[in-house]
Amino acid sequence: MTPQSAHGTRAPAPEEEKAHLRASIRKDRMHRSERRNAELAEILRDRVLDIPAVADARCVSVYASRPHEPGTLPLISALHDRGVTVLIPRLGDGLQRGWSEFHGADDLIERAPGRPPEPSGEFLPFDALGDADVVVVPALAADATGTRLGQGGGWYDRALELARPDAPVIALTFASEFHGPGESLLPREDHDLPVTMVVTPQLTTVVPA
Repeated sequence: MTPQSAHGTRAPAPEEEKAHLRASIRKDRMHRSERRNAELAEILRDRVLDIPAVADARCVSVYASRPHEPGTLPLISALHDRGVTVLIPRLGDGLQRGWSEFHGADDLIERAPGRPPEPSGEFLPFDALGDADVVVVPALAADATGTRLGQGGGWYDRALELARPDAPVIALTFASEFHGPGESLLPREDHDLPVTMVVTPQLTTVVPA
């Protein structure tokens, strides 16, 4: 049965609502300058490094950001400088999904237009995410219940099934993309796995268990 709104019109399905949100957020992100993105990336680095679980971590998984996403290179470099093993998503032969360790910014290469940069080291299998003490994931938006709006491919939802149950999952967003307590919730489907923390340049929010 098609859900109806209070006015009798068809309520948008979750996938339709997500598609609308993605288009709107991507458009807004395009207006943020490269310089401003770089400034915010340093603020995000400091906020994430202040999280106790990150300070104690020996292995952290972090996405390699693309232009206009919340930047992660300052965070990745800072963790690496501390001696932390940093796992970054990697696409292997035959579109096999996995990870590789970060060994320096010069080794992060954009292998195809539009794809995130990837390290060139040893390809690690998908379940290597289980080695991570903390997982930092991209988000187009997130809310106070832990719902994360991803890019739509479902890559991280599948990956997070292999994360350790005790490993915090941290979503990075810009301030306008976080729906705080009392604000509208993001659409969530059965396959959407929640995050445990949301970090913006302005605040760090722990999602209630």
